[in-house]
Amino acid sequence: MAATPSPHDAPLSGRHRVAVIGGGSAGISVAARLRRAGVTDITLVEPSDTHWYQPLWTLVGGGQASLRTTRRPEGSVIPDGVRWIRRRALAVDPDARTVTLSGGAELTYDHLVMAPGLQLDWGGVPGLSEAVGHDRVSSNYAPEYAPRTWNLIRSTRSGTAVFTHPATPLKCGGAPQKIAYLAADHWRRQKVLDRMRIILVLPDPAMFKVPAWSRVLEEVAARYGIEVRLRSEMTALDGDARKVTITDHATGTKETIGYDLLHAVPPQSAPDWVKRGPLADPASPQGFIAADKHTLQHPQYANIFALGDAANLPTSKTGAAVRKQAPVVAANLLDVMNDRSPSRRYDGYTSCPLVTARDRMLLAEFDYDLKPTPSFPLIDPFKERRDMWVFKRHILPPVYWHGMLTGRL
Repeated sequence: MAATPSPHDAPLSGRHRVAVIGGGSAGISVAARLRRAGVTDITLVEPSDTHWYQPLWTLVGGGQASLRTTRRPEGSVIPDGVRWIRRRALAVDPDARTVTLSGGAELTYDHLVMAPGLQLDWGGVPGLSEAVGHDRVSSNYAPEYAPRTWNLIRSTRSGTAVFTHPATPLKCGGAPQKIAYLAADHWRRQKVLDRMRIILVLPDPAMFKVPAWSRVLEEVAARYGIEVRLRSEMTALDGDARKVTITDHATGTKETIGYDLLHAVPPQSAPDWVKRGPLADPASPQGFIAADKHTLQHPQYANIFALGDAANLPTSKTGAAVRKQAPVVAANLLDVMNDRSPSRRYDGYTSCPLVTARDRMLLAEFDYDLKPTPSFPLIDPFKERRDMWVFKRHILPPVYWHGMLTGRL
């Protein structure tokens, strides 16, 4: 007997007025806003049957949240009336206005929203793909490994712990630091911090791109005794020997360090099919999608918009950025559908909730000009606060599930 079709299942024949590639926070948010605006022909392409709330993975790795609280069935977050094609996108032909899908199918569209997310390039560092999940190596950037991070932290009571950050753009740029602070705070509470050597490897010349927050993070690292290696990155890993190679790009020197715990963040890029396709920005080494940084419209194809992690925008790739990008894309797409020029502008707003201890956080909000843009003007954004930690842990998840993904925020 054939399976009963899901109410979201969409036929592949015919032309679709709006196609959305990607069922993550960006794609779902835009689809929900378009539905609320009265668009009735929306098709979403997403192969996964699970939707993840990824901002909590750092807290999963820090022992403050369970992995199960970060996932829901994909079908439960797709807006009513949006048709769901459970296949992978393989290519876009913007001139023919078609999307090639897995299984050999083809979708034809009038307007396209590109929100495919990015991919984790585990093979980008020699030895990393073989070692992650083994050899005292973990990463909060994949759900299968985040719980392991906490197991490693709480079982480690002496030795060397290394936390890395790749030189590529990445989602949630503060996450590689946050887990280092959570681990250090745990070891402090366990009274074993003095037995630990903690090394934080960062590719940039400062700990944070906004100087005021960078100064605060320098104080946090000093408080825990963390060795911060700036302008450096992990360039090789020997899991069997438990040794990691750190390259200092300022001097060109390489150092091999033995570790007892390694939290490794892989290089990241646009999905391979996006990199190879005509929508990729030639100026992006990682193949991110070209988009006007204010309207989020593709520079060559007026009927295509991009947002989220895969868009080549000069701002941090965070869920908070998506929250501000989604209404701009929805409004400007509606303008184009009605033969108008895009009227809404995105100012580059993004937010990095920087967890600095088990119960403390900084909320770094800023725009394209790196100007602080606090949502709570009466609260000092450069002070570590418990209420900001409560905000991240307990307030933001329901806001995400019930507000952002439904197009209400």
